[in-house]
Amino acid sequence: MGLLYIEFIGLLFFWNLKVYNAPYWWREYGLAFNRKNTVYLLNGLSLGLLFTFSLFIVESLFGWVRFNAASSNIIKVILEGLLSSLGIGLAEELFFRGWLLAELKRNYSPSIVLWTNALIFAVLHFIKPLSEIIRTLPQFPALVLLGLTLIWAKRSHKNYLGICIGLHGGLVWGYYIVNVGKIIQYTDKISSWITGIDNNPLAGIMGLIFLGILAFCLRKSQQIT
Repeated sequence: MGLLYIEFIGLLFFWNLKVYNAPYWWREYGLAFNRKNTVYLLNGLSLGLLFTFSLFIVESLFGWVRFNAASSNIIKVILEGLLSSLGIGLAEELFFRGWLLAELKRNYSPSIVLWTNALIFAVLHFIKPLSEIIRTLPQFPALVLLGLTLIWAKRSHKNYLGICIGLHGGLVWGYYIVNVGKIIQYTDKISSWITGIDNNPLAGIMGLIFLGILAFCLRKSQQIT
């Protein structure tokens, strides 16, 4: 996958230069290397982390999860999670909210662009055997909503990609800390359809509710460009 992504970056240079005569294509995608984009990235990272932990705190208040004492390697887990989440956020957002979004915007209306991008994002993250698709079905609408949320985030931050990278990375980072760091334990007092199938917050009603709140806030402040 790493080699394929390097090839994708190389093709972006060729594609944008030959087809659009745009040697600085990353600027059009919102990947500007400046202070504002850095601030947006940090804001998104903080917001994603806050929403992830807020979800588990609320679930703990209901008695659905229990927080465990942090292990001795929690600092290592936090740092590993940060690096992994930033890598995932950059790679996925440059593809989906960068290149793909820019290509769709050239030919379609904002609403078509919005839903097409979000659906492609969800489908490509949901490729699995049919039995698993049925079993983890609640995850699909959450993936669509996440795709919509990330586009609204970009539109509400002057088309900068930093907010998308940060927000996506923050959500991944929070889940990594909780999952790999083993700082919570599910009490099994309620169906996994509420808390998340396979302990995945995106595959549960609570995760969908929290993501809906985040999506609503970002949609209210979007600026379509």
